[in-house]
Amino acid sequence: MKIGIHSPYLDSLSGGERYMLTMAEYLSKNHSVDIFWDNKTLKKKIFERLSLDISKTRFIDNIFSSKKNLLKKLILTRKYDLIIFLSDGSIPLSLAKKNILHFQQPFVNINGKSLMNKLRLRRFQTIICNSKFTKQYIDKVYEVNSQVVYPPVDIEKFSSGKKKNLIFSVGRFTTHLFNKKQKEMIQIFQKALPQFKEWKLILAGGFLDQDKEHFKEVRKSIIKKKSIQLLTNISFEKIKKHYLEAKIYWHAMGFNEDKQKTPMAMEHFGMTTVEAMAAGCVPIVFDGGGQKEIIKHGENGFLWKNEKELIDYTLKIVNDNSLREKMSREAIKRSRDFSKEKFCQKIDRLIS
Repeated sequence: MKIGIHSPYLDSLSGGERYMLTMAEYLSKNHSVDIFWDNKTLKKKIFERLSLDISKTRFIDNIFSSKKNLLKKLILTRKYDLIIFLSDGSIPLSLAKKNILHFQQPFVNINGKSLMNKLRLRRFQTIICNSKFTKQYIDKVYEVNSQVVYPPVDIEKFSSGKKKNLIFSVGRFTTHLFNKKQKEMIQIFQKALPQFKEWKLILAGGFLDQDKEHFKEVRKSIIKKKSIQLLTNISFEKIKKHYLEAKIYWHAMGFNEDKQKTPMAMEHFGMTTVEAMAAGCVPIVFDGGGQKEIIKHGENGFLWKNEKELIDYTLKIVNDNSLREKMSREAIKRSRDFSKEKFCQKIDRLIS
């Protein structure tokens, strides 16, 4: 098959891009796969940051850019047997034989049931979402019946090593579309530091030029510089090392946000949470969005609603090593439900 793949945010190399590029990696083993993106040098970054081998794919001109001619776009899409899109809320035009539309986050207040959207959606045989949380909004806003295909985590690449008194968190330093709440985690950690004694907090994540001012704000919020470290745009191998060493994984996206008004401010699934679990970290994550589909509270991690709960649940793990070891084993076991292998099997069934 001749397959095309498009993500409007490809250079961010975030969770949605890992989702789409994992499909590209897998499908390119047996099919001809084109990725619509103008910057061909991104391939190297994809391997370094995401550890994905897309060497068999081609990067071609991004015909879905708003600057491209509409007629030319439609003519080119006809050459494809299948095109898979990550939606930014809009419904793209395509004349490919088959089209799959992927939603990575919920959208609200965007007139999803408009006549134009309904006409465009007729070209899509399949609509997929990354979680039940995302699905509940997408189905309502666009009047569709989407399928949930959980994101892929290459759990075979993670292992639990010699653990240190380390709390780790991974997430892009940005306020564009979402906020991973690194500044809030830093403030909470610093407030509770006397109770954590010799523990350290490391926050890792990428950022683009547009995120520099936000990153500066996050960095300025650090008072206890010996206990808190920020790591930016580091390789997948370095991320793995910190997962291996960390005892606890923190995630705060959704904290202090209105779930009803801004569901997109919640964590839409939580790929880094699963990665941390695969490495034996005990996840202590905000009780919202797709995280609730991963964590069984009190068994393989904790779900917190406020600052006090985050500190209390963390201290449970800090002060009880046998509990930490038990929950670590359960976390590893749960992570296997979101393996890359299971994801690829579902993709096979979708395109067959």
